[in-house]
Amino acid sequence: MSHTTRKSLHLAASFTALAAAATLASPALAGEVVGSVTDASQTVALRSAEVTIVELGRTVASDRDGTFRFADVPAGSYTLQVRYVGADPVSQAIEVPATGAVTANLRLSGMGSNSEILVIGQAANLASALSRKRENDVVSDVLSRDAIGQFPDQNVAESLRRLPGINVLNDQGEGRFVSVRGLDPSLNATSLNGVRMPSPENDIRAVALDVISSDIIESIEVKKSLTPDMDADTIGASVEIETTSAFDRKKDLLTVKLEGSYNELADELSPKGSVDFSYRASDNFGVTGGLSYYKRTFETDNIEADDWEEDDGLVYAEEFQFRDYDVERERISATLGFDFRAGDSTSLYLRGIYSQFDDQEYRRRLTFDLGDASVSGTSDALVFEDDEEITVERDVKDRFESQKIRSIVAGGESDWGDWFADYSASWAKSSEREDGSVDPAEFRRKFEGEGLQIGIDLSDTRIPGYSVIAGPADFADPKSYELKDIEYVALSDSQDEEYSAKFDIGRRFVSGMGEFTVQAGAKGRWREKSYNGDVEFYELEGYNLADALGDGQTYRLGDIGPLPGFTEASDYFLANRDLFALQELDSAFDSAVSDYSVDEDILAGYLLGRWDSSTLTVIGGVRYENTSNVLRGNDVLLVEEGGTLPDGTEAADDTLLVDQVSIEKDYDHWLPSLNLRYEASPNLVLRAAGYRSIVRPGPYQQAPRFAVEEADDGEREGEFGNPELRPAEAWNLDAAAEYYFDGNGAIYASLFYKHIEDFFVETVFEADDGPYNGSFRGIDFDEATIWFNGDKADVAGVEIGASKAFTGALDGIVIGANYTFTDSDGTVTLEAAEGPRSITLPTTSRHTGNLSLGYDKGPIDVRLSGTYRDKYLDELSPEPELDRYVDDHFQLDLSAKYRFNDKIQLFYEWVNINNAKYFAYNNLGDRRNIFQYEENNWTMKAGVRMTF
Repeated sequence: MSHTTRKSLHLAASFTALAAAATLASPALAGEVVGSVTDASQTVALRSAEVTIVELGRTVASDRDGTFRFADVPAGSYTLQVRYVGADPVSQAIEVPATGAVTANLRLSGMGSNSEILVIGQAANLASALSRKRENDVVSDVLSRDAIGQFPDQNVAESLRRLPGINVLNDQGEGRFVSVRGLDPSLNATSLNGVRMPSPENDIRAVALDVISSDIIESIEVKKSLTPDMDADTIGASVEIETTSAFDRKKDLLTVKLEGSYNELADELSPKGSVDFSYRASDNFGVTGGLSYYKRTFETDNIEADDWEEDDGLVYAEEFQFRDYDVERERISATLGFDFRAGDSTSLYLRGIYSQFDDQEYRRRLTFDLGDASVSGTSDALVFEDDEEITVERDVKDRFESQKIRSIVAGGESDWGDWFADYSASWAKSSEREDGSVDPAEFRRKFEGEGLQIGIDLSDTRIPGYSVIAGPADFADPKSYELKDIEYVALSDSQDEEYSAKFDIGRRFVSGMGEFTVQAGAKGRWREKSYNGDVEFYELEGYNLADALGDGQTYRLGDIGPLPGFTEASDYFLANRDLFALQELDSAFDSAVSDYSVDEDILAGYLLGRWDSSTLTVIGGVRYENTSNVLRGNDVLLVEEGGTLPDGTEAADDTLLVDQVSIEKDYDHWLPSLNLRYEASPNLVLRAAGYRSIVRPGPYQQAPRFAVEEADDGEREGEFGNPELRPAEAWNLDAAAEYYFDGNGAIYASLFYKHIEDFFVETVFEADDGPYNGSFRGIDFDEATIWFNGDKADVAGVEIGASKAFTGALDGIVIGANYTFTDSDGTVTLEAAEGPRSITLPTTSRHTGNLSLGYDKGPIDVRLSGTYRDKYLDELSPEPELDRYVDDHFQLDLSAKYRFNDKIQLFYEWVNINNAKYFAYNNLGDRRNIFQYEENNWTMKAGVRMTF
């Protein structure tokens, strides 16, 4: 029986059991109180409203459809009180019968002079987010959209950077990966409608959140502490994304948005449009969905330098690259959901999402390979001479890549009074595919003894410049640059697929002091991630740069011409492939080293107890997770002619040896947790949490990918995946205080501490470096890139924040500010002779902060936002002065909206007003030396939103 068949049978059996559970029925218990909470206009259901039976001191929070339920209430007269951030409290007298249920539907109005609670704009987003934060069982932060489907930002990742403790790592000017409390994105987990999202990229576990449009998102919740019923695969936070439900609103909705965006560098208008709807066919059945399309054209100017050296006080790099990017990205996101109430006790749902991210990238590049040249001058003004050799390369990448994320989840909730259950089954798949790309076509000219002198100006350490001080007349002649080779990506196919099923069941026990709940559950996750690469190298004599010239550069940081055109080289290659000679050995080597597959099966179970009173909630328990892996990859050895083969003989020709490797792993974890929530007063909430969590190694990191190239002199260079990687494990402590104003606002502060063992680090080891000392799993090397486990790290910090929508004299002003301090101290052993070395955790920023100032009154909604993150360690080197750091980042954004009437709203956004740059560097010679500099400039967006 195949692995896929076993997974399908597991899922089918699990779903059958869940469906059977959904059909259970139980007669209504005597003394129930049920109802719903909406805004005064009955437009939207109010989620996380605090509903209290005053005389009994029993409190519940309303569900996402606004409903609430109290079971086993003694007969009598009571007062029902409802609180919601930004709304006037409401009280209602109820009479509970001896048998049956009483229904109380409550409507909340806005505070002060507002006759209805605000449901549109910044104030509505703030009220919803703070209400959910207040009522949550764990330390969390929330973003949600308003009644007409507006999200705070138009990119999911960039929306998240507004929350405390969160910064976003950019890619070519766009937010992609989310870092929580300064920690690496790989230490977070991301779910969509309760389904863990697999990663499209082949080499990481983290999910890039720019793949999903915020137009189809209802809310994003960042949970920073865990309870036993949650997956424990996070140390930073669990990022939980929800699409819309038909029961989120009480009225039907249809929103159409049309937009254009303009990037200053690209000087081109990009279209965007979306449709979003919610339709309730009856009180018990509804359909929601959305479709979003965005085509973005932009440019990036980039400089990179590598192989830094210091010689007699002269600091220099042996390679400089000047890169010109022209990019067109196209996103399509769609969601469709069905919600059904199967009687009074059971709600069922079916939700699906499809997201596609297509990326057409043209990268043209001028590269100076100066490793063999003599160097003189100063560290600010270098001069390289070709008395040995200088290689100049001019190339073009013509690459089209498509990422897809899709998921389907079916499930439901049943509440029979004392007993309740939650169940679901899901499928999710992510993929990234590239086929038919030229990546790159490289033209090269070698200069030796021709009098070439290249000057590198480093007076501005961020933006080096080059000049030709002296040299042959054909330096800029495209005919002198012959084709080195064409790297053709016949296939790059990354697949990540997961099936899962879960079932939770609980029993409530009500007493005069409060309510005690016992809950247990089980979950299975069956995942397979694989990568299949097929790379082909081609050569052709007589083909030169002059045959592939384009219209000129779009680069603004200097003159890097002549350059090949965007498609001239790839068009010629594809039309005349029979003229090109395939380099079979290089092609076979590069294709074999990249392939791998990893099965990751996780079986989990938990038991928790929960105590709820009018002021105190305690949730404690333990979770068990067992992980089984099957790791597959290739052991690849390329021996140059004259080198030594494994049998001890000399290689008569360049020889490639490939062996398949399969390794099995199995391990388990017991993961206790305790969360306390204490409502010291109606306005003050105190929290404390302690829990253990893990992050498993990424499939790419631990796959047995063993690649070694042995030169004819016996020197061996390698790159290894590490099947021996252990999961990163952490003990986590959190304490928080949240004060909610009588109006729409709050101030909050939290302390956190994490003790992490076996975090993941990648670096280059020399033969005499620990812990491997030139041999990895019996494979000798002189230099190798290896993932390994760091020793331990301690992370501690504080988050503080405030937000407020003012009334009275400052009516309309909305402010938000937060700051996070993170101190991390880890140890790794890279060189046996040096012993453990102290480092900050990779991708950990010490300081992060956000500030926004808005005005939201009547038809006008304006917000100016600034976001800041400190520098962080990006990559580790055996030599500390060559560690790669990414410089701090501060970005300003502006958004403005004007509502003509209930149907039409105009909007405008100005993103990256201050043209924030990306800069990565090392500290060799006690100065900041460039690894990478990149700028994208600002983007403006404008459009119209129509609501029906």
